[in-house]
Amino acid sequence: MVTRMKELSAQYPRYGYRRIRIFIDRDGHRMSPGRAHRLWQTQGCRSRKRRGSASPLRRGHAASTEWAEPVWCYDFVFDHCANGQQLKCLTVADEFTKEGLAIEVDGRIRSARVIEVLSRLVSARGARGFCAATTGRVRV
Repeated sequence: MVTRMKELSAQYPRYGYRRIRIFIDRDGHRMSPGRAHRLWQTQGCRSRKRRGSASPLRRGHAASTEWAEPVWCYDFVFDHCANGQQLKCLTVADEFTKEGLAIEVDGRIRSARVIEVLSRLVSARGARGFCAATTGRVRV
């Protein structure tokens, strides 16, 4: 049973003792989860961990910059007026200086408007190395 456990862990390196125990149960060798865990530990078997997706730091993007304005980031902020109308704000900021470069407010902002705002910034301040869109929740 231990040799079969080692064979299966070599064949499926990301499976742990619980999943390997199910394969052994299908072969006709019943064992409790506790016994499977003890055998797994005594044989020194380990399941390989899944690598996470590459963060911007590992991909080589300039997350912490050393000079002003190499990276701009843009994000959308939503709010409601007193009459219930939704407001959408496009904000563009410099990552290094935390300076707000542009704020565009409207009920709806389409992609053409985003391109127009970024083009206006590039013509006024020159092109930068990166322009990153902020995704997900941001902690302040």
